[in-house]
Amino acid sequence: MRMKTVKTLLLIVFLMPVAALAQDRDALVAELQHQWAVVNYRMEGDRQLEAFETLAGRADGAVEQFPGSAEILIWNGIIKSSYAGAKGGLGALSLAKAARRSLEAAMEVDDRALDGSAYASLGTLYYKVPGWPVGFGSDKKAVQLLQKALEINPDGIDPNYFYADFLLSQKEYDEAERYLLKARSAAPRPDRPVADAGRQQEIVAALSLAREKLGRTGS
Repeated sequence: MRMKTVKTLLLIVFLMPVAALAQDRDALVAELQHQWAVVNYRMEGDRQLEAFETLAGRADGAVEQFPGSAEILIWNGIIKSSYAGAKGGLGALSLAKAARRSLEAAMEVDDRALDGSAYASLGTLYYKVPGWPVGFGSDKKAVQLLQKALEINPDGIDPNYFYADFLLSQKEYDEAERYLLKARSAAPRPDRPVADAGRQQEIVAALSLAREKLGRTGS
């Protein structure tokens, strides 16, 4: 009985650092999520670009701290992808490529992490980035990735919005409206109020565009 107790105590002591590391990682993921939402939705212009540069450096540091974390790799990719979008032009291509590498690395670790967010984010990159010979963009690849994201998280706000945004770029307005309505009705994420509020604003704008193109208005 005494030997069993000793073994149990040793196991607890062994597992304590692992649990602490997991808590540290989760806290870092939450921090990156929140900071991204603030920079992406509440900042503009040079202030936003400077904040994205700082946040991208923070994300790189997080990857060095937790190199095997799919969640942190995903957020590293999302942050750099958003930074590229804010920066624009050919100067953003290196950021887009870095985002792709991080998202692909995350998928190698766990492609279903964060409800398959790597698929949605990578799919968005593929249709936003110019195609060959300038960049790596591909509508065909984008469709595959975005549909996989929907397969993993069919009711999520992000995969439905991103797929709808892609459909808008293809002038498929009826289908875009359908996915936008689904995105709009997605359950709120209590731990991500800033991101949800910003995404809902994007959904409203996209719905307005889709309905304008379809020649109708309404809620």
